[in-house]
Amino acid sequence: MAEKSRNETGDVYGAGNGDAYEVVVVGGGAAGLSAALVLGRARRRTLVVDAGEPRNAPAAHMQGYLTRDGMPPAEFLAEGRREIARYGVELVKDRAVKAGREVGGFRVSLAGGREVRARRLILATGLADELPPVPGVAERFGRDVLHCPYCHGWEVRDQAFGVLASSALSVHQALMVSQWSKDVTLFLHTVAEADLTDQDLRRLSAAGVAVVPGEVGGLVVDGDDRLTGVRLADGTVFDRSVVFVAPRMRPRTDLLEQLGAELNETPHGTYPVTDAHGLTTVPGLWAAGNAASPMEQVINAASAGYRAASLINGELLFEDLDAGLPQD
Repeated sequence: MAEKSRNETGDVYGAGNGDAYEVVVVGGGAAGLSAALVLGRARRRTLVVDAGEPRNAPAAHMQGYLTRDGMPPAEFLAEGRREIARYGVELVKDRAVKAGREVGGFRVSLAGGREVRARRLILATGLADELPPVPGVAERFGRDVLHCPYCHGWEVRDQAFGVLASSALSVHQALMVSQWSKDVTLFLHTVAEADLTDQDLRRLSAAGVAVVPGEVGGLVVDGDDRLTGVRLADGTVFDRSVVFVAPRMRPRTDLLEQLGAELNETPHGTYPVTDAHGLTTVPGLWAAGNAASPMEQVINAASAGYRAASLINGELLFEDLDAGLPQD
């Protein structure tokens, strides 16, 4: 007889053996936990597989999330885990290393040796930021080396900004951060002056952004562990207290590739082709958060997880109802 799983109130919310779920969510960040919360409240037997690698781990606080502005990311995730547990959602600290399609759904293998099955699968595996290989950048990322002015611009407003160019798109970043400070210097680093268009130069001039050619050799930090400057390879130092960089975004697409999802090359990395709700080209497979788009902030990722989960619940409901109808 199939084992009945119950939530904390004792209500039946799903059926199957210990390794069979209605939905498996891979990724325990904002998107994955939001999806799990909706599914748990919908009484769906749900498992979250969390490798514990949130993208915003280097940041002390997260901003721009209404009612959660300034909350430490670790505290946000801990609260999310407590919330999903109230609705009987299971969370396992492990890494999904292999996934395959089978009749009725999916099979997912975990690094710890466990194998689970699901009727629907949500991949909320996020992405990893690959930082420019400049001494000091990785060590100070999330402190005074930043990437997103919407995330951190207010906290460092009116300070002396440096922007470390890694591509022609860095001009856009320099122009954007000038909204938060009128003292902005664009260090071209590996970008040639000839790569800047006339429009780039006009806009930079209009925004008051200084342009410095030459490769950057490293960051200058004082004895109080404060960023104080940017040092060029020739030894010239420019006083700066904040540096913005543009990491190379590396979406975690291994499971998507294994499952045969169609992927799309973008200027920001390789992402799955999805509909407006996160459904990939593989039936029953959804992507949410930074696994689906590089532009998702925490609040957007949570929204994407909510949207995917609500649609999955409806799919499962009508699938089960139709399965019980008399066959012609």
